[in-house]
Amino acid sequence: MPCTRVRRADWRALFTDNLETMFFMSQAVAAELVAQRRPGSIVSISSISGMNTAPFHIGYGTAKAAVVAATRTMAVELAGHRIRVNAVAPGVTETAASATYVDADPDRDRRAIAMGRRGRPDEQAGAILFLLSDLSSYITGQTLLVDGGLDLKWTHLGADNTSLFLKDEAFRAAITRWEEP
Repeated sequence: MPCTRVRRADWRALFTDNLETMFFMSQAVAAELVAQRRPGSIVSISSISGMNTAPFHIGYGTAKAAVVAATRTMAVELAGHRIRVNAVAPGVTETAASATYVDADPDRDRRAIAMGRRGRPDEQAGAILFLLSDLSSYITGQTLLVDGGLDLKWTHLGADNTSLFLKDEAFRAAITRWEEP
């Protein structure tokens, strides 16, 4: 949706779903670890949309960028308690949810993603497990991009500045005309 058309209720919903939920869950875990004087690791989920520009996704991208900022701030605050805080930023991943709005196009995937394919949920889980494990015991405040190199190319925008992955042509037409979809 164009930035000039975002409604306050939609903005708030995106921040509630993506930032507030992450923050208050992390806060609860951190408080318990601090109270018990136990070391630990907290991993949040951001998105490559929070690391790069994503035209017509200002609410989602901004909320995911805020997840990165909150992750870094919590990492500094909690490091003295031996609590590490990191995030994973997935790229296009094969899920039931993404299938509803991201068209399957292997040729486009090969062009846009350095590794030539979409990620799988188990690959995202592997990154999360790494950050939760002692293998990452000296890593905190970082956001690990798990996107197959999509961020390296970041060429998924068409001439109209909409995502080449966007499936709904009517939606694409509406947002490029700056209309309500």
